[in-house]
Amino acid sequence: MVQAWYMDESADDPRRPHRAEPSRPVGLEQLRRLGVLYWKLDADKYENDPELEKIRKERNYCWMDIITICKDKLPNYEDKIKVFYEEHLHLDDEIRYILDGSGYFDVRDKEDRWIRIFMEKGDMITLPAGIYHRFSLDERNYVKAMRLFVGEPVWTAYNRPADHFEARGQYLDFLAQTV
Repeated sequence: MVQAWYMDESADDPRRPHRAEPSRPVGLEQLRRLGVLYWKLDADKYENDPELEKIRKERNYCWMDIITICKDKLPNYEDKIKVFYEEHLHLDDEIRYILDGSGYFDVRDKEDRWIRIFMEKGDMITLPAGIYHRFSLDERNYVKAMRLFVGEPVWTAYNRPADHFEARGQYLDFLAQTV
């Protein structure tokens, strides 16, 4: 099951857990109210997994590739890690399925506080278009992930502030309708 919690305010190494003290865990229902969707799948059979195929078909995730984020595999590793950790949004959903390794997705709640979502092998997440978020490896410095898209991939990240985009307005409207 996914682990998520409110973060502390430390600017220390982003690869550390950064749990707020006292601990403030966040459950799946709270993530759903932010538009974040989560599945636990069997990453060892991702190439022939009927459950993954069902999700892809239902949600129209028709494009995919696999990225490995570690010093030995990702060109311009140090620069990319910094870019991933910049607070940003996308105009499309961000869908990631962890095939190996682990890392953190941080998302903003309705009050603009950071929630850290620990992702490890078998975890699949969808972050809705317009949500401010960022990504960091954990202290293992390795993750292999499937990236999925509806239609052709769009890689553009818009760093905060990006409130003028329609996707952000639609996301804020969604938040206003959730209790």
